[in-house]
Amino acid sequence: MSTPVGPYSPIMAGGDFLFTAGQIGISDGVLVDGGVEAETRQVFVNLRAVLASAGASLTDVVKATVFLVDMGDYAAVNKIYSEEFDGHRPARSAVAVVALPIGAQVEIEVIAARPAAVAD
Repeated sequence: MSTPVGPYSPIMAGGDFLFTAGQIGISDGVLVDGGVEAETRQVFVNLRAVLASAGASLTDVVKATVFLVDMGDYAAVNKIYSEEFDGHRPARSAVAVVALPIGAQVEIEVIAARPAAVAD
């Protein structure tokens, strides 16, 4: 799991849900090279690691919020997003923002059902 770039927890439990902090395309504290596609792929590496730390996975995600610096990147991010969720379709919002931490082009945060809550 990548070290946060600020004073926050990567994931928190609240009732039957897990809330992740927004994940950007960092690896070892550095933004990955390769543009928005490479960043988006790294975002999903980071999301999987954060969710796994709480015993969850992408299949447990019920809501995602995508933040984009350039809505012109929507199609490229959406393609990777669809591949990563592989048929699973959580509710989603996509929001244009002026800037993201350390110059990132995309950030994604998710809410997941806690696996124990799903099993009940």
